[in-house]
Amino acid sequence: MRRVLFEIIEGVRIAVQAIWANKMRSTLTTLGVIIGIASVTLMATVINGLNQEFEKSLSQLGADVLYVDQFPWGQNTDREWWRLRNRPAIQPALAQTIRDRARFAAAVAPTTDTDRTVEYQGRDIEAEITGSTPQYGRIRDVELAQGRFFTQSDEQGARNVCVIGADIANELFPVATPLGKTITLNGPPCRVIGVQTPQGEGLFSGPGTPDERSIIPFSTYDKLFGVSRQWGVNIMVKVREGTSMARAEDELTGILRTARGVPPGERNNFAINDQQQIRASFAGTKVAIYGVGLFLTGLALVVGGIGVMNIMFVSVRERTKEIGIRKAVGAKERTILLQFLVEAIIVCLIGGLIGLGLSALGAMGISALGFSASLPLQTVLIAFVICVGVGILFGIAPAWQAATADPIEALRYE
Repeated sequence: MRRVLFEIIEGVRIAVQAIWANKMRSTLTTLGVIIGIASVTLMATVINGLNQEFEKSLSQLGADVLYVDQFPWGQNTDREWWRLRNRPAIQPALAQTIRDRARFAAAVAPTTDTDRTVEYQGRDIEAEITGSTPQYGRIRDVELAQGRFFTQSDEQGARNVCVIGADIANELFPVATPLGKTITLNGPPCRVIGVQTPQGEGLFSGPGTPDERSIIPFSTYDKLFGVSRQWGVNIMVKVREGTSMARAEDELTGILRTARGVPPGERNNFAINDQQQIRASFAGTKVAIYGVGLFLTGLALVVGGIGVMNIMFVSVRERTKEIGIRKAVGAKERTILLQFLVEAIIVCLIGGLIGLGLSALGAMGISALGFSASLPLQTVLIAFVICVGVGILFGIAPAWQAATADPIEALRYE
C-alpha cells in the first residue's frame, strides 16, 4: 500500500513538471474539456435554478387544492379546442353546491380576475384584481405583513375593501403606511385593509404574481366590474386533511356531473386540475432541455478527450528515451502506466477547474439579470468526476503505449 501511494505521489510530481514545462500546449489541450465542463455545469446550474423557481411558484397553487375550470391545464388541447370551447362556463353558484355536498372539501372559493391600473395620489401600477370569498386566504395560505384579510361580513356587504401585494404597497406607499388609505382600481375606490408579505418574483413575473395582486371580496368584484357569465369563474377546493386527492377528485367529479346535468356515458364538460398536471407538463420541457444540453456537452467532452489523447501520444513520443531509462533501471509497467494516466487526469482537472470558474461567472451574470441560478456542491463534484472519467478514458491508450514500450527500442529512440 505504501509503495502504491508513493507511485501515485511520484506520478503526480512528474505529471505536474511535464505540464508546467509545456504550459501553452497543456492549456490549448484543455479547451475542449473547459467548454464541456462549463456547458454541463452551467446547464445544471440554470436548470437547478429553474426547478427552484418552478417549485416556489407551483407551491402557491397548493398541493392539496383542486381547481374546477372549463379547460384542462398543461395538456395539448389544440385538436379538441372546438369541442372544449363549447363547454358551458363554470358559474359562481356551483361553488355553493360543492360547499353543500362535498364531504372531503375543507374550503371552497370561486375566483375571477382582471388586470387594472391601481392608483394613489398620482402613483400607479399595473396589477391583477382578484375577486374571491374569505376562504381564499385559507386555501392559498395568504400571509399578511400588515392588517387583516376581508371577512364574511365584508363579503355579504360588498364592501370596497382590498388586500394588496407587497409590490403594490411599495410602489404606491413608499413612505406612508397603506392601511386605511383609499386607492382606485381604474376608477372604483377601494380601502386597503391588509398587505401581503413579499413573495418574490418567482418563475413568472408581472401582474399575475402575488406581489402585484389586489384581492377584493367576490361580491365587491361583481359590483365593480361584473362577473362574466360567458367566461365564468374558477373554483378552488381545498381537500380535507387525511383525504387522498384521488378520492376527493372522484367525489367532486360526481357532484359536478350531477350539478351540470351530464348524462351517464357522456364526457365531462368541465376539468378538475391540480399542480401535478403543470409539473408533468414542465417535466417534458425539462427532459428536452437536458437532452439537448447533454448532447452538446458530450460532444464537447469527446472533442476535448480526443485532444487530450493526441497530446498524450505526443508526450509519450517526446519522452520515449526517458521511458526506456526508467524501465532499464527497474520501473514496472504499472508505474509508467500510472504516471501518464495521472498526467492525463490532471490535464482534464485543470480544464474542469477553468470550466467551473467560467460557469460560476455565468451563474453570477444570470443572477445579476434577475434570474435564479445557483451552483450546488453536487454539480461541482459531478464535474470533477466527469474530468477524472475523461482523463482515464482518453488517457489509457497513450499510457498503455508508454507502459508496454520495449526498453531497448526506447533507449535507442532519437
